[in-house]
Amino acid sequence: MQACPRLREDAVAHEREHSLEVQIPFLQRLAPDFRFVPVVLGADRYPLLEELGHAVAKVVAAQSERVLMIASTDMNHYESDALTRAKDGRAIERILALDPRGLYDTVRGEGITMCGYAATTAMLVALRDLGAERAELVRYATSGDITGEHDEVVGYAGLIVR
Repeated sequence: MQACPRLREDAVAHEREHSLEVQIPFLQRLAPDFRFVPVVLGADRYPLLEELGHAVAKVVAAQSERVLMIASTDMNHYESDALTRAKDGRAIERILALDPRGLYDTVRGEGITMCGYAATTAMLVALRDLGAERAELVRYATSGDITGEHDEVVGYAGLIVR
């Protein structure tokens, strides 16, 4: 919060947000005694996300321990499988290019209903500041791959940035 004065504690912001609770079991499996700093974003203006990303990078760079950064999001929602794959492909392309502004503009300009695009944008800014050189897509799927229903799906992607 010192590195980014616009941040503030807000218990209500975490009350209905579920992305953190979905991540915790996996993190506990990796490191049972891990510590974390949850950040929920209500702002979605690019300059604020860029400011946050720079601040996160500054804080992470000052740590003596390695830090794992996670931006949790699903991808496009409740459109056809074909349209969702096309939209998600454009967003994923920007993430793979380590292009925070491009991701932000693509999601907003093309109506991609990616819940955590703000967090992903800020994370990309931070990781670029920290010297990230590449990203890889681990897996992409839609809910239609599991349910067989392809009229209204949600997209999911797992990516790693190094």
